Formats: sequence, structure tokens, C-alpha cells
Amino acid sequence: MSHCELEELTEHINSRISKVKNLMHLRVIGNDPEKQKIFRKIAAEVSGMTKLLDQFEKCVAEERDSLKQLEELNELIEEDLQNAIHMAENIPSHMPVPTSAVNEVLPVQKENEQPPKDQAPAKKSRKQIKEMEFITVHEFDTIPPYMKGRVTYDQLNSAVRSINKSVTEKYKILQQPLKTLNNMSRKLYDRFKENETGETRGHFFVVEADLREFAQVTVDKRFLNLLSMLRHCQRLKETRGGGLTRYQLL
Repeated sequence: MSHCELEELTEHINSRISKVKNLMHLRVIGNDPEKQKIFRKIAAEVSGMTKLLDQFEKCVAEERDSLKQLEELNELIEEDLQNAIHMAENIPSHMPVPTSAVNEVLPVQKENEQPPKDQAPAKKSRKQIKEMEFITVHEFDTIPPYMKGRVTYDQLNSAVRSINKSVTEKYKILQQPLKTLNNMSRKLYDRFKENETGETRGHFFVVEADLREFAQVTVDKRFLNLLSMLRHCQRLKETRGGGLTRYQLL
């Protein structure tokens, strides 16, 4: 046995002897009635401290759970913040605006009621010119890849803008009284009427000549592909007849 091991063994034995002496001393003291009261008081205080420690551990566990929930909430907030930043940086240039083709409402005149003498007769209501709604990002994502190809979201909505411009300019002329039209507008008016069919009457539509006249658009293969995507998104439909293709707004 080495010198170091002998010292460790000696220290261990002395420690055990010291503990035995303390136990014997406490045993002698424990037989004293006065000391027993003190021991009981100490035991009660130790029991109370044990309960406090249990409560403290319970509070620590609850706070740990709360901290975990706050960390999870912070992750969700961080994710929402990143989504909001992404949305702010990628706002589409064309925001869809609901439109509807409705007639202007005229005041209702009761039966047998005569209008005041100084009141001018009511003008005939004009039908509001309908416009095609812009394509949303969600709708654009639903277009099949084979149909979409390399067409971008902005390019498709640019076609929507061209169609809306043509429709607006065309029906502005159609809604004007004939006597107010100049020679060029009257020729356009006559052509518009010739292009109408029973299926398109009462609806808003344009033909290739209208797109070329008012939006400077050439209906080539690329533009026809854009029209196919608009049909897929249920923005228009095509009707054919008399050698013309009519693009009718839905």
C-alpha cells in the first residue's frame, strides 16, 4: 500500500469515527426532555421548509412551461413577421378590384303621377361598362405549367389591361347618340354593330380589330396563349361566326 492510499484510508476511518461520536453525543442529548422540545421544534421547521421547497419546485416547473410556450409563440410571431415582410416586398402590381355591370337606378314614379312641369324628363339610363377583373396570384398559380410556360403574372395582367381598355373605348362609342359621332366614330359604330350576334347581344366583347384599334395589340400566337389562360381563369369566353372570333367578358 502506498503512502497516499494509507493517508486516504486513515482520513476515511477518522471521518467515520467522528460521525459515530456525533451520533453518540446526539443520542445522549436526545434523552434530555428539554432538548427533545428543541428537536421537535427543529423538526417542525424542517417540515415547513420541505413544503416550501415543494411549492418552489412546482412554481419553477410552471414557469418553465410558460417559458416554453413563450418561446413557441415567439417562433410563430417571427414566422408571421417574415411572411409579412415577404408580402410587403412582393405586392402584385395589379390588385383585383371587383366590378359589376349594373344599370343606373332611376327614381320610381308612382302610377298616374305626373312629373312637375319644371322638371326635365329623365334621361335613359346607360349600362355601366364592365371591366375584366385582374388575375390574382392564387389564380395564376392554378394555371397548368404547360399553358403558362414562361409567361409572368404581370404579363398576364397586362393583357387584362389591354382588353379592358379596348372594351371601355368601344362601348363609350356605342353608348353615344349617333348624331354626336363624327365620321370616324360612326364608321366604328357601324362595324361594332355588324360584329354583334344573337349570342353576344347585351354582353361586352371585343374582336381582334378592336384590340388593334384601341390597345395597339396584335393577336399573335403569344397573345392567343394569354387569352387561353384568361379562359382557364374564367375571365372570358370565345364565340366564333362570320369569320370573326369574339372575346366576351364573363
